[in-house]
Amino acid sequence: MKLLRYGPKGQEKPGLLDAQGQLRDLSAHVPDIAGEALLPASLARLAALDPESLPKVEGTPRLGACVGQIGKFICIGLNYSDHAAETGATVPPEPVVFGKWTSAVVGPNDDVEIPRGSVKTDWEVELGVVIGQGGRYIDEADALKHVAGYCVINDVSEREFQIERSGTWDKGKGCDTFGPTGPWLVTPDEVPDPQNLKMWLEVDGHRYQDGSSATMVYKVAFLISYLSRFMSLQPGDVISTGTPPGVGMGQKPQVYLRAGQVMRLGIEGLGEQRQQVVQA
Repeated sequence: MKLLRYGPKGQEKPGLLDAQGQLRDLSAHVPDIAGEALLPASLARLAALDPESLPKVEGTPRLGACVGQIGKFICIGLNYSDHAAETGATVPPEPVVFGKWTSAVVGPNDDVEIPRGSVKTDWEVELGVVIGQGGRYIDEADALKHVAGYCVINDVSEREFQIERSGTWDKGKGCDTFGPTGPWLVTPDEVPDPQNLKMWLEVDGHRYQDGSSATMVYKVAFLISYLSRFMSLQPGDVISTGTPPGVGMGQKPQVYLRAGQVMRLGIEGLGEQRQQVVQA
């Protein structure tokens, strides 16, 4: 299934994308694509529905983030060896973990704002993993059973705030609009191998990132198990798993976003995003 949320900001309704690319309304079956609706039993009930029986959503409504009411937005840094190399960093002996504030979450095609005072706003296409069945101390062998689905994330980052302004990475990662998520939450039955997905990102038609989740250092199953040692994972938590090379900071000379530019990005089987860059 490809689950989604559509409608004005703060008023999104649950839906799905049928085999013909038509949006269908799920409001009669779940209140939101969030929380308990992401548990295995709930997803099984939705999968059993005949999409043709669901009301069509007419027109081309705005798409919201494909997951609502996100509790934790957990990110992994330097998780591609070639990306670490382009930024002058070494692959860490354990995953680098940081958070995005949930106020950063926006829809896949919403504007991305360059924060006031920013000089180094950057892009990062990432594979998002959404937790369905929660847990603690999850065995790596069982970890993928805890996944509700996968999605595209743009881990927008302000590098000066992140690296040069002291403290942790978080203040350069969680600015408003820095977490475009979606368009779809694609359930695991449609993603047989999350470690073999092509990923790409373009700015104004120039392709900067062209990689694959195959080159992750720490794989999805390991990350779920690892994170569950330090926190309980809960339905609707999002894990953004790192980016392949090609970020602006890694260019020679470095390249950063400017108001008026357009980002396009996507992951094989998970859909595409498009964001206009504006000044906050």
